[in-house]
Amino acid sequence: MTLEEGRRVRLTEDLGIGEAVAGEPGAVVGFLSLGAGVEGTVERVDGEIPESEQVREYQRLKALFDDYGHTMPAASRERLETEISSLEAEWAAHQERGSRVTVRVRLDNGFILDGAHQDVLTPL
Repeated sequence: MTLEEGRRVRLTEDLGIGEAVAGEPGAVVGFLSLGAGVEGTVERVDGEIPESEQVREYQRLKALFDDYGHTMPAASRERLETEISSLEAEWAAHQERGSRVTVRVRLDNGFILDGAHQDVLTPL
């Protein structure tokens, strides 16, 4: 899904926003929650969400294997292949979903949701 500035979107799941604190430190007086179905307009598209640690590790190990695998002792090469194969599911999921971004959305109820992952929004 591509989110663009000015595009109308809908929140796809309930979001808990944080704790409201009054007076003394640690005195919680409430919790703000935005319910699924709230609509708004994308004001700004921010940068891409960084890859997960598993995706970065897969890329690092795969590059190591591709560049130096042929020079490694058999046991080391097999261990590296095992580590790479254990991360392939995460890598495949990353490729399937593509790059993800964060956005700033002005919701119709007046709230502004900044730094929201595109995964919790659907275009209208």
